[in-house]
Amino acid sequence: MASDLTCPDCGAVYAAGPDEPWRCGCGHALEFVDRPYPEGQPRPLSSLDTTRGLWTFFEFLPIESHVTFREGFTPLVSAPDWNADFKLEYVFPTGSFKDRGATTTLSRAVELGVERVIEDSSGNAGAAIATYAARAGLPADVYVPEDVKQSKLMAIQRVDARPVRVPGSREDVTAACIDAVEGTDGEGPPEGRDEDDAHPNAPYQRGSGWYASHAWNPAFYAGTMTFAFEAAAQRGWTAPDALVLPIGHGTLFLGAYRGFELLREAGITDAMPRLIGVQSVGYDPIVTVVGGERVVEDDEERATIADGIQIREPARGSQIVDAIEATGGTAIAVGDGPVENALDRLHRGGFYVEPTTAVAPAALAHLRELGELDADEDIVVPLTGSGLKTL
Repeated sequence: MASDLTCPDCGAVYAAGPDEPWRCGCGHALEFVDRPYPEGQPRPLSSLDTTRGLWTFFEFLPIESHVTFREGFTPLVSAPDWNADFKLEYVFPTGSFKDRGATTTLSRAVELGVERVIEDSSGNAGAAIATYAARAGLPADVYVPEDVKQSKLMAIQRVDARPVRVPGSREDVTAACIDAVEGTDGEGPPEGRDEDDAHPNAPYQRGSGWYASHAWNPAFYAGTMTFAFEAAAQRGWTAPDALVLPIGHGTLFLGAYRGFELLREAGITDAMPRLIGVQSVGYDPIVTVVGGERVVEDDEERATIADGIQIREPARGSQIVDAIEATGGTAIAVGDGPVENALDRLHRGGFYVEPTTAVAPAALAHLRELGELDADEDIVVPLTGSGLKTL
């Protein structure tokens, strides 16, 4: 049975179903009522059957596997030149870590009997949702920026999803998508629905699709949580000293936090890594809140290269800040110069990634210079998107 949803802020509970709201009427993001994890010590990686990919960790997930390419268990490799370990998240079926959330989100959609999904994205999440929707046999509308990279647009179109190109900012794309989800034309409840049909906080679902949002939908975070489970298993069920991750909406950042938190609660690991978030200069609200540093050249006000994290208002910004504070972490913003240098260095080292991926590695040296990371600390950095995305 599909898990119901709850609002951790006001306590409202919503029954699982294709008409469930995409957020609470109080404005807060929703979470699953169920939060499962297994009891007892896990088996070593060598004895795990990993042929199911990230669904190997089904006991941690409040969703059953319905839509999958057996994705997951991306390599964790040593990167001595960077004094860190890289987890190669760009080797997923659609070339980015967003497949982690796509498999769980579309599996949830199938559980609920959803007939159409709608998503908004700068490209990677849209390509992942479109691809997994095709696997599920569901139509998908994907709202993207008007200037979306051609490779990402084609990834959406080739699986027969409908891209909707929206002029303006990334926030304009989300606004247009939410208008489509909610169907904002007209007042009052949709036809056939009474005022008392739902919790008083629940926004009306006037639109014609289920919001498969990587930023808002809790099913997506259930998938990105598996990053932590895999990394811990690959390290002999230990947590690193720190994780350095990019932050746009923070889907991988929060997923990693929730995953390691769950591992500690289950008694599988006894430590929590410090979480360090990296944003792009000019799109760095988390850095502002936590008082982090900005690494810029020539008074740069807004970076342009890392288009995948150009988010001014993360949907779960307060949760990101809470995760940073709870783990003793921080956030840092980097400009185009450090990102370009890191990208060239990654390519020369054999890591063929897209520009946004270089944001976290670009921050490593500066974090050490600032004393946020010691030279002997055990660091894991995800490489989030394939260089093939830039073609």
